[in-house]
Parts: sequence; structure tokens; C-alpha cells
Amino acid sequence: MVVHEVRVHPSSASLPRQAQLTWKMAELAAAAPPPSPEVAEMVACRVVDNAGVALAAINRQPVTTARIMALAHTRADGATLFGLPPAVRVHAEWAAWANATAVRELDFHDCSPPSAHPGDNIAPLIAVAQQMRCDGAALVRAIAVAYEIQVALGRGMPLAPSQKEQTGHLCPATTAGLGALLGLPVATIYHALNQAVLISHAPRQTRKGEMTSWKAFVPGHSGKLAIDAIDRAMRGESSPSPAYEGESGVIAYMLDGPSARYQVSLPAPGAPLGAILQTFTKAHAAVNHAQAFIDLAFELRVGVDLSRLREVVVRTNSTVHNIVGSGANDPEKSNPDASRETLDHSLSYIVAIALEDGWFHHERSYAHDRTHRPDTIALWRKVRSVVDPLWEDRHKQARPGRPVLGGRLELHLDDGRVIAGEKAVADAQIGGARTMDRAGYERKFRALAGPLLAAEDMAAFLDLAHRLPSASPEALCRLNPVLPAGEVRSERPGAKGIYDHPIDEGNGGVRAANAG
Repeated sequence: MVVHEVRVHPSSASLPRQAQLTWKMAELAAAAPPPSPEVAEMVACRVVDNAGVALAAINRQPVTTARIMALAHTRADGATLFGLPPAVRVHAEWAAWANATAVRELDFHDCSPPSAHPGDNIAPLIAVAQQMRCDGAALVRAIAVAYEIQVALGRGMPLAPSQKEQTGHLCPATTAGLGALLGLPVATIYHALNQAVLISHAPRQTRKGEMTSWKAFVPGHSGKLAIDAIDRAMRGESSPSPAYEGESGVIAYMLDGPSARYQVSLPAPGAPLGAILQTFTKAHAAVNHAQAFIDLAFELRVGVDLSRLREVVVRTNSTVHNIVGSGANDPEKSNPDASRETLDHSLSYIVAIALEDGWFHHERSYAHDRTHRPDTIALWRKVRSVVDPLWEDRHKQARPGRPVLGGRLELHLDDGRVIAGEKAVADAQIGGARTMDRAGYERKFRALAGPLLAAEDMAAFLDLAHRLPSASPEALCRLNPVLPAGEVRSERPGAKGIYDHPIDEGNGGVRAANAG
């Protein structure tokens, strides 16, 4: 790995492009070798993972909205959509919008510490690969590049201290992946990256207060930005630079300020890629920071009379405490009427449900009647988190790629007994008791897609995913599984937008909705 120091430079320094971080990222993307068999296999597992969670969310409102918007932009040689036949094609950027929203909706796919979902890169890359008729080898390489960039940026340039949304790293990662997919020269990828970096930073309010469906749309929005940036650069247009290091650039005014210094480690151009192996998926449809405590709750609840609980204490680090726990000081996290997006980021709610049910479901655990049960609300209000110095130290001393987001869960009973357990990491994560392997990914996919797909269709999709490096451009058009006719919602009655209004070509404008 090559460590790059990234800091603000005065305009008078005229920082050469070859010294800028976006150039280093572009070099990596342009020179990336074919991934190793181990990396290629994990790419296949993440494609499978994305498909499962997307199909499970196929008719949820945000996913339906995104799909309807995409279907207003058809293109005969474009990209496919989850659930619909390959004959239905839309422009690649709109397929990215719809498919990435489907993947993100349930908050149930992969993670990269400290706080990112690199699987969000995959839908835009598949969409462009389909439209540009790339083969499976190019797609696998592109996905590996995107993971490499996003993991490196997340570790070297954390966004949480400056309260920024993960798109700040996701959009450049997707852009670099697109450059690798299309075999573009370094300079072209560099200009696309500058644009992607400058337009993608946003405040983290999407994950605070009253969270809404926008959380699901964010990766699709980011994917569209990345595709536009690459398209523009391919046409010979340049972009402002230096994006990170400039006096008025991202570091100076979007991140930690003019005096900040970051260390970003990237593989040397042409070196093997392996960052995807340092990421992991979720076993439960909830925020990553709660995964270990769900596993603990399942274990500790056995034989416990929950009506005798006096309080439930989660002892953890400041990151978990302040983002999803009591330290967030967010009343919405204790509100039974809160959105699903809020509840899947509420540690107290998640722990209460896991204790009561002994299982966690991507829909039933968030249903209205589930959130409003009096006994659930009573237990929910008894759960609190605290920062424990032991777990704070373990979190800070954890090796890169081995995050310690767990802690100690204590069930305090009314007779003075305390039933407790500890987990540093969730069972499914790297180093956990049951780290997810290929068989685990396939079990998760079958559990999510099983109610929708016939057994032979699931088998065909899994076979294609696991032979992706040798797949033809035609085969890639089958990467978004097709559901039986009538299973995919095609409209939202009464809900119309700009894209629903027909064009009056005679007048050269949009015909008003109430025009005769």
C-alpha cells in the first residue's frame, strides 16, 4: 500500500495534478489488474446479497417510486430493472437510480467501517455495464476497484467528525469503478473524479431526527451523479481541481478544515485489490452498529421473564452510543410513530424487539402494530446505552477492517440479578462466531427471494453470479432477477410527478395535467 498525505495547499502552490488524490485514485482505477479468485468470489457474493435485499423490498413505496421514475426514461439498448423482464430497458443512470434504491431500502446489505455501504456501488456499475455491453470480467474488476476506493477513503478521511453523508466517498468510488469498467485513461477518470468529489458531499441530517425514505434514494442519486461525471469527462470536458486539496476545496470547507491532514492508503497502480475482503454483510435488517447487540439479545433472552426487567443497559463505545444510542439525544428514536428509517437506527428499539421476539425480520419487526404494542413500548423505554471506557478503548485500538462496534448487554432484573453477555463484533462479521461465507450469502438470498422466485430461477441466478468473471455481455442482462408477471407494482394510484406528464411535441413543451 502507498500512503498519501492529503491536505490543503495554497493556490499559489499550483499543486500538480499528479500529486492530487483524485489522480492517484484514477491511476489505481486505470491500472487495476483482474481480481484474484478470492476477490472475484466475494464480488459474486455481494451481487447475490444485493439481489436478495432488493427483491425483498421490490414493492415498498420508495422502491416503487424510483422504478416508476426510471420507467419514464426507456431506452431499447439500456439497462434492466430488478423484477422486470430483460426486454424492459431504461437509460443506465435511471436503472442505477431505481436499482440502488431497491438495494438500500431495507438497510440489509454490506458494510465497511466506520460507516459505509460499499455494495451501493454495484447497481450503477451493472447498469452501465449492461448499456455499454461490457463483459463479466470487466464488471468484476470495476466492482473491486469501487470497493478499494471507498474503503480507503472511509479509513483515511472519515466523514463522521464533520457530519457528512457517505455519498462523499460513495460517489467517487462509483466513478472510479466506472472508469475501470470502461477502460478509460487516467486523465479522463481524474476529471470525472474531481467533479464527483465536489458535487457529492452532503450533511448527515439524512440520518438524524426524522429520517425518511430519502435514505434509500441516496445511493441511486450518487450513482446518477457518478454516471454523469464519467459521461461528461468522456466527452473531453475537464473539472475544477484540486478537489480535495484546494483552498476552497472539500477538506477546507466540507471536512475538518484548512489545517486538517489525512493519510489515505491505496494500492500502487497495478497492485492486487483486496479491500472487499475487509468488508462484511448484515445478518439482520438494522443499522450495523446494532448487529452485535441483536445477537446478544437472542442469546440472553432464553429463560428470562421480560416482565421482571428493571432496565437494559448497553455498554459500548461513543460511536454506537452517539449515533444510534442514548447519546444521540434524538427523541424520534423512542417514538412508536417514527419512520422505519428512524427505527432501524434506534438501538433501544432494536434491542427491545430482539429480546421479545428472538428473531429479527426486515418487515414484521417494523410493522405498525409491532411498534405500538404496549409491552414493547414499556420494554423499549427501559433500554439505554452508556459509554464504557473498556469498550471505548477496544473500539479505538481496533485494527483497520476489524471494527469493534459491540460491547456488553446487561439485563437488570427486579430481584437484583444481572444477566449479561459480551460481543466485540456481530456473529456474521469478520472475526465473528459465524462469519458469513458463500453458503451463508446463498441462505440469506434464498430466505429473502424464496417467496418470490421459483427454485429453478434462484438456481440459475446463483449460477450466473458465481461465474461472473466469464459471463458475456448478454448474460449480464440477466443479473437483475425477473419476478413472475404481476408481482412488481407498476404504479402508485394518485401519485404523479413531472415525469408522468406527456410531452406536447407540437408546442415543444409539457402539456399541463388539466389540459383538454
